[in-house]
Amino acid sequence: MRTATLGPAEREQALAAMAERELDVLVVGGGVVGAGTALDAVTRGLATGLVEARDWASGTSSRSSKLIHGGLRYLEMLDFGLVREALKERGLLLQKLAPHLVKPVPFLYPLQHKGWERLYAGSGVAMYDAMSVSSGHGRGLPAHRHLTRRHALRVAPCLRKDALVGALQYYDAQMDDARYVATLVRTAASYGAHVAAGARVVGFLREGERVVGARVQDVEAGGEYEIRAKQVVNATGVWTDDTQGLIAERGQFHVRASKGIHLVVPKDRIHSATGLILRTEKSVLFVIPWGRHWIVGTTDTDWDLDKAHPAASSADIDYLLEHVNRVLAVPLTRDDVEGVYAGLRPLLAGESDATSKLSREHTVAHPVPGMVVVAGGKYTTYRVMAKDAVDEAVHGLDQRVAACVTEDVPLLGAEGYHALWNARARTAARAGLHVARVEHLLNRYGTLTEELLDLIAADPSLGEPLAAADDYLRAEIVYAASHEGARHLDDVLTRRTRISIETFDRGTLSARECAELMAPVLGWDRDQVDREVRHYEKRGAGERESQRRHDDLTADAARLGAPEIVPL
Repeated sequence: MRTATLGPAEREQALAAMAERELDVLVVGGGVVGAGTALDAVTRGLATGLVEARDWASGTSSRSSKLIHGGLRYLEMLDFGLVREALKERGLLLQKLAPHLVKPVPFLYPLQHKGWERLYAGSGVAMYDAMSVSSGHGRGLPAHRHLTRRHALRVAPCLRKDALVGALQYYDAQMDDARYVATLVRTAASYGAHVAAGARVVGFLREGERVVGARVQDVEAGGEYEIRAKQVVNATGVWTDDTQGLIAERGQFHVRASKGIHLVVPKDRIHSATGLILRTEKSVLFVIPWGRHWIVGTTDTDWDLDKAHPAASSADIDYLLEHVNRVLAVPLTRDDVEGVYAGLRPLLAGESDATSKLSREHTVAHPVPGMVVVAGGKYTTYRVMAKDAVDEAVHGLDQRVAACVTEDVPLLGAEGYHALWNARARTAARAGLHVARVEHLLNRYGTLTEELLDLIAADPSLGEPLAAADDYLRAEIVYAASHEGARHLDDVLTRRTRISIETFDRGTLSARECAELMAPVLGWDRDQVDREVRHYEKRGAGERESQRRHDDLTADAARLGAPEIVPL
């Protein structure tokens, strides 16, 4: 297996290769499910292509709560199957598939009623831990524990004393969702999948009723490709109905978008050694550790406006602040908010009562010959969704195909990660970096860290941090463009790094430095650098303005004031 590089030349070659010869499977959609489907298909020995209209993970898969979890609250709904499945996947990701990207995270659940609540919630968390262990992949996370109020306040001094009578602490896991998808895409490419972002499906090829491929527009360089495939998998999330509309076929279900927003605040604004999970009148609210920050979320409201750039309104932000401040001794204010992001969950909504109950689960359908649709689900179970989609596609292939093997296929950077982590001090001394910098790289790239250290060895200036976002090294910006498929400044500041939500300036102060680092890799001249910076600044201004508008309609209008893509 080779380590795939997703630079400009490789993208061009991938599009040409897909158009040259019929594929077994063409996957449409570069989120976590689409990327996972491409990896599943190619590791079964199938000729596989993957196309994405914008950037990898540019939709839902970069705007989640960043959690890999079993769904503790689904136990309350008695959805034991979904929880058991998700806990197995959580264990696989932590222990085998991506230990460099998926990390344990503790949560504290404050109890507000004496007696019955500790028994009720405690039995649920105990069952959660037991199901995790029984899945065969649950060992490695600490077991839950019961805390007195005094002990809970030592662990989380941020809490108001009257906000709890005691607490439960349990563990789940988290990851950088966009980074995870980029690594998943590269892993699929390393096994031979042809992958291209900035490649939009504008129509499907038909022979009678059968779908035999897609017409794909090269958004970056112009031109159109006809890509033929024995089976096409529609994995476009909240765009599922739109994609199905290209063949005038929706099927027995449709996908409804539900908006969830998150706030990012600095670590020092909430004094706690653990994350928090809080009940609201509608659902739950998470306060999640995120490096030198906290993520606070989420909301759950219907959204039927622009899917590409869902907007967070002033009312959304006020909702989260109001609910989290109910338990904080020192309330958060608008001035504490560094970043805000909004994402859309793809929820299944059936044509009848029988299918509408699917909601957070996923489904796979074969609405017309040659076309498989996979929709719904949750991030944690993406691998199961991908397996089900490929299993369905295989039924339409006139050949014997191996069973799914992705349970035993670690992502790039995972193999040898623990050994390299143990040697991090020696690696830091060799590279001339502080050990904390090497730890940062290992937890973002795993053993691929050596590729970044090679860049720094060739140009020591790349070992310096960005001037206005010093959590990140200059080498990471170059690497994003040369190896990870980043084509625009927004790709780097919003998804390959999280500078757009981790700095009070929303990344505008880093925009020019990053654009100038990307320019030699992507062949930008001075005019293109200036366009990229202007576009990013307009995008930031549009988002800030949307967050001052009270409702979805006016927030969406403000957000749409910024253009989506930079003209080349």
